Amino acid sequence: MLKSQSYNLAIELLRAASTPYGFVAAVHEHDNYKRVWTRDGVITSIAALLSGEDTLIHTAKITIETLFNKQNKNGFMPSNVSPIDGTASYGGTTGRADNPSWAVIGLACYTILTRDNSLWDKYKSEVDKCFSVLECWEYNGKHLVYVPQSGDWADEYIQHGYILFDQLLRLWALRLASKVSNKQEWKDKAMLITNSIESNYWKYNEQKNAYAGNLLHQLKDASTHYWLMGFNPARIYKYFDLQANTFCLLLGIGSDDQKNNVLAYIKNLYEEKRSMLPSFYPTIEETDVDMHELVNNHAYGFRNKPGYFHNGGLWAVWNGWLVAALNLSGEADLAKTLLAEINEANKKDDAFNECLHGSTKNPCGVPNCTWSAAGAIIGEQAFINRDFNKILSFN
Repeated sequence: MLKSQSYNLAIELLRAASTPYGFVAAVHEHDNYKRVWTRDGVITSIAALLSGEDTLIHTAKITIETLFNKQNKNGFMPSNVSPIDGTASYGGTTGRADNPSWAVIGLACYTILTRDNSLWDKYKSEVDKCFSVLECWEYNGKHLVYVPQSGDWADEYIQHGYILFDQLLRLWALRLASKVSNKQEWKDKAMLITNSIESNYWKYNEQKNAYAGNLLHQLKDASTHYWLMGFNPARIYKYFDLQANTFCLLLGIGSDDQKNNVLAYIKNLYEEKRSMLPSFYPTIEETDVDMHELVNNHAYGFRNKPGYFHNGGLWAVWNGWLVAALNLSGEADLAKTLLAEINEANKKDDAFNECLHGSTKNPCGVPNCTWSAAGAIIGEQAFINRDFNKILSFN
């Protein structure tokens, strides 16, 4: 499979987003995007590492150093760092519960893919702090992190509590870190988290080892077609979470039957949409109860109208990971079709826009976003790069 013109344009955007502090989230200033963000920077760095481009790999290294150099003494990681003066922000109304995991993922991916242990040796104590603060955020020692509202990438959406995607990121970080260090403690913790995920985020005929009593009656309303988005003491979130289900496929969570159910749901959703898939589905409409919670959660202005942003928007970055998951799951034809959708989306008027409207397919976010380019690179590398499995296989 040859690298496409769209792929080469994505590489050029990563070059344009390279600064002495690392990759910024967007090449033009808009709502604080022209900063080095932990999650955006790590995902872009993974794309850079997979690309094999020496200058981009160097920027990935700098990105990881910038983030770990700004770690708080208690272990949490910066939301973003200014490429102008190096000042760090650690979140807005709440901190970012996903960032310690993303930081370790980035560092471990760099170490595995470059075979350069210098950064890992430099930041061993910082990695310990990342895992320590995540352990604290369990609050009860039961192996799942409690995520505050606005505490992960979908920071203007409705979810809070034991959100599956954040558990998967922590699991991935532990697996990668144990692969680099061969530390048994991290292997054991990863297994405990895996068991808790598989016991609590799927609707079974008989729920065993339930995390809490409320799940026993709440899960009766869950889908049997995909993994549960999350839960808290008051409710479950029944929406399809593209990110969580993608990473369940990538990380080998669940049985073959569960994997096949998820793949069937994704294929049916693609047949319905004929486009990139929405990050959360179905869309929350104006008359839905959840709109009351959604409408007030924003920093710069309300962006989550139906079909926009997190609320039914189409994100190239997460669809890029989905391409990888589909290809690794034996669905190469759909993976190639979806990659073509990503490349088409990235060519639209505001090139490499962070998201498209779920219905009109028009750009509706910030243009020239590096992780939209990263999604295209990751998707294409999943077909051609033998090293891709090194960051997902843990045997």
